[in-house]
Amino acid sequence: MAVTVINTIKGLLKPGQRLLGLDIGTKTIGLALSDVLAMLATPKETIRRTKFTADAERLVEIINTEGIGGLVLGLPVQMDGSEGPSCQSVRQFAENLLEKIDIPIAFWDERLSTAAVQRLLIDEADMTRKRRAEVVDKMAAAYILQGALDFINSRNAG
Repeated sequence: MAVTVINTIKGLLKPGQRLLGLDIGTKTIGLALSDVLAMLATPKETIRRTKFTADAERLVEIINTEGIGGLVLGLPVQMDGSEGPSCQSVRQFAENLLEKIDIPIAFWDERLSTAAVQRLLIDEADMTRKRRAEVVDKMAAAYILQGALDFINSRNAG
C-alpha cells in the first residue's frame, strides 16, 4: 500500500479491521486504536523509541495482533500551516515503515493535540505531572485519531 488521503482510508479497511493512530515524537510513539466501525478512538500504549528497526517491529506486531487495516499518523504542521523538520521526520518514518509492512497510511494535522490533551489532564483529571507524562502520548494519539475519524465519518455521512 502507500500513503493515501484521510477520507479514503476507512474505505480501504476490510470488515473487522481497525485503524491505529500514531503520535510520533522524538522519544516516544503514542498509539490509539479505533473500534471496528472506525467511530471511536481509544488510547492503547506508548512506545519508548529506540532504533527505527525495533520501533517498526513493535508496530508490526501490534498491527498483526490487533487487526489493523490502516494507520493515521499525526502530522505536526506548524501554526502557519507550513511543514517543518518535524513533518519531514514523520513523513520519512511513514516511508520507512512502508518498507516493512504493506498497509495504507494517512496523515492528520495534529496541531495543538498534545497541548489540548495536557490541558484536559490538568484541568479535568487533575493529574500529577509524573502521571501526565506517562499517558500524554497515547492520549494525544487518541485525540489525533478521533479527529480523523470524526472528519472521515462526517464526510461519509453527507
